[in-house]
Amino acid sequence: MAQLWGGRFKSGTDRVAYEFNASISFDSRMYKEDIEGSIAHATMLGEQGIISNEDSALIVEGLKGILADIENGKLEIGSQYEDIHSFVEAVLTDRIGEAGKRLHTGRSRNDQVALDMKLHTRKTIDDIDSRLCRLQKSLLNIIENNLDTYMPGFTHLQKAQPVTLAHHLGAYFEMFIRDRSRLADIRKRMNSCPLGSGALAGTTYPLNRERTAELLGFDLGPTRNSMDSVSDRDYLIEFLDALAIIMMHLSRFSEEIIIWNSNEYRFVEISDAYSTGSSIMPQKKNPDIAELVRGKTGRVYGALMSLLTTMKGIPLAYDKDMQEDKEVAFDAFDNVSACIELYDGMISTIRFRNDLMEKSAKNGFTNATDAADYLVKKGVAFRDAHGIIGRLVLKCIEENKALDDLSIEEWKSECEVFENDIYEAISLKTCVDKRLTPGAPGHEVMEKAVAYYKEYLG
Repeated sequence: MAQLWGGRFKSGTDRVAYEFNASISFDSRMYKEDIEGSIAHATMLGEQGIISNEDSALIVEGLKGILADIENGKLEIGSQYEDIHSFVEAVLTDRIGEAGKRLHTGRSRNDQVALDMKLHTRKTIDDIDSRLCRLQKSLLNIIENNLDTYMPGFTHLQKAQPVTLAHHLGAYFEMFIRDRSRLADIRKRMNSCPLGSGALAGTTYPLNRERTAELLGFDLGPTRNSMDSVSDRDYLIEFLDALAIIMMHLSRFSEEIIIWNSNEYRFVEISDAYSTGSSIMPQKKNPDIAELVRGKTGRVYGALMSLLTTMKGIPLAYDKDMQEDKEVAFDAFDNVSACIELYDGMISTIRFRNDLMEKSAKNGFTNATDAADYLVKKGVAFRDAHGIIGRLVLKCIEENKALDDLSIEEWKSECEVFENDIYEAISLKTCVDKRLTPGAPGHEVMEKAVAYYKEYLG
């Protein structure tokens, strides 16, 4: 059992209790952050004269060597160590001797793990943001090429009004803009350095906390309260909340892809690379990636609720309960990262059936509102126009045809004000392109949206 404590204990820890308490199996993924934090700490200790410059330099070089050896596979993180902190310090001391024991001067595992988790989370935020950016670029490519691809817009899963594929996918582009904004906000707020807070009450050593914050890229400087520093997981809860929202957006998108992929819709054909078959039904081509993204959303929600529940009853400052933040957070990090990457690949290779989308919009009476508006412009009260078009829709349903298929005599049978220009007024192109208010699907409006999206992505 390799640990950083034990002097006041008469006997060793029970093996089962030790393994239950240990975190090396999951916090080992923070080896790089732990070493980066230790390098900054050792550098500052030397600059402050708390340890000698010779020891500081020896420690820094030793830590760099450990990092290099882990990354090139020469050094394996052993499971006999209690956590990543004890592993790094033990290996360092074994390599450089007595100087290695001075690394922990003015530091506790409490502020050390708080630092490691912040550094790891900050890197993950940047990674998730870059993945969302790539997904947005793939979406923008589809949007730009489908400004005039007509399809039905839905409410209550019922065909409502005609839109374009560009407009529909633009809604998800906007969601991801907000997701990335949340990530940026969280990163900015969390970017203060807990290192130097000690176990909970700081230290009597003359640490230069501003220096370690600077070395580690914390632009807000050191944290202001040492008790809060070691027990704060707000930033992680916020991040998990943002990840849950990202997954909610991906799940909604997945639901639509799954519906559109069905035989009843056939709006899309998912690439073989992102589909699977059936072990018994040879005709099947299942949208498993979209379904798994939808399914993993609950798993990320669970991580958020788990950490909220863990933190709700913990008195200040650090308690061992907080070790439970890592496994759920790491699982959420990994799943969201994978889901975004897979989604990007699926969307980039998907085939949209523009012909079937347009046919569905035409046959679904999505132009009924425009027909009513036509009458209003001819002086008919909207409520009367609504009734007239409703009766014509019922006639079309009974005769299995679209409004566009009605003869002028059939139009006039309900209202004499109809003229031949009704056909142009209710064409999908007219219905969409005359909607020019900001945010609408009209071609001119969407061209401006595309220009904005390009500027946004840089």
